[in-house]
Amino acid sequence: MKWKKQLLDLTPYQPGKSIEDVKKQYGLEKIVKLASNENPFGCSEEAAKALQKSSGIFAKYPDGYAGELRSILASHLGTEPGQLIFGNGSDEVIQIISRALLGPGRNTIMAAPTFPQYKHNAVIEGAEVKEIPLLDGAHDLEGMLEAIDENTSVVWLCSPNNPTGIYINESKLVSFLEKVPEDILVVLDEAYCEYAVADDYYHAVSLLEKFSNLIVLRTFSKIYGLASLRIGYGIAGEDVVRALEPAREPFNVNTFAQMAAAEAVKDQKYVEECRNRNREGLEQFYSFCDQAGLSYYPSQGNFILIDFKRDANEVFQYLLEKGYIVRSGAGLGCPQSIRVTIGSKEQNEEIMELIGQFLEETAAAL
Repeated sequence: MKWKKQLLDLTPYQPGKSIEDVKKQYGLEKIVKLASNENPFGCSEEAAKALQKSSGIFAKYPDGYAGELRSILASHLGTEPGQLIFGNGSDEVIQIISRALLGPGRNTIMAAPTFPQYKHNAVIEGAEVKEIPLLDGAHDLEGMLEAIDENTSVVWLCSPNNPTGIYINESKLVSFLEKVPEDILVVLDEAYCEYAVADDYYHAVSLLEKFSNLIVLRTFSKIYGLASLRIGYGIAGEDVVRALEPAREPFNVNTFAQMAAAEAVKDQKYVEECRNRNREGLEQFYSFCDQAGLSYYPSQGNFILIDFKRDANEVFQYLLEKGYIVRSGAGLGCPQSIRVTIGSKEQNEEIMELIGQFLEETAAAL
């Protein structure tokens, strides 16, 4: 087979360990998964009710235009329906963008570490990848600007950034966008934007009026609690969306995802409730880490990256054997840290107690 060489050298995406796998491996009954930044409180009741009414539609293709969801979401965002492009998760929108704009002879710029699918898709398309190291957990925007050349096609910004949780404030973002050439697409990935509470957090949709080379990505997998249904979207000028649409697979968003997402958008009271509970959980972790002498980045997402100043896999394994699945930073470019999804108050208390035990046991062993 004449496989692409870059594909043979590329490691497939590695999802976190599943609950069932951990149960079987360690003989545990109770497993708490805080590894994939899912919403611990689930989805809106209204979204769940929509799925209960979905029987009898299995034989029909989905609405390829996502008409009802498109209308509801455009109204919520204050955009035109034609400014939206939907994907099987925002992951697919990343793939669509890469497919449309990247290839041999072109390059793309991103932070490091950041969400790995930017690089993954660029490598598949045969593009050169320019990774600019973070500065104290934040995007080095000046460094990214300096890396732009005549072959640059796409610049990726993740705000809040995964895995650090650091956001780009409004003044820095606007200044950056003003300096990027108009023929380069800037992708602003806002998978966690609904969790952000910072006073100087920008309003991304309003930026689209000024910057025609900007696309904003969002997802229903995080605060909306619909990760298993795989639905995300991009917001951009209609010209950008029209150019991307031919790279989108037909019927790529299933009927059930469209139904649930439409109801989830309407229930902004639930979104606000989840945002508030997440902020309370972050404060729990901040207080614990300060008392335990652990470094961390203040997060605007629903996760926290904690630096243990030791091999992250040791911490990961200790917690795993106790029934708590987190994400080791070893695979995220942060080999001495773990990323923990903010859970319920009780889940947070339980995992902090286990981390405390780990610190005590390792200190005693020295």
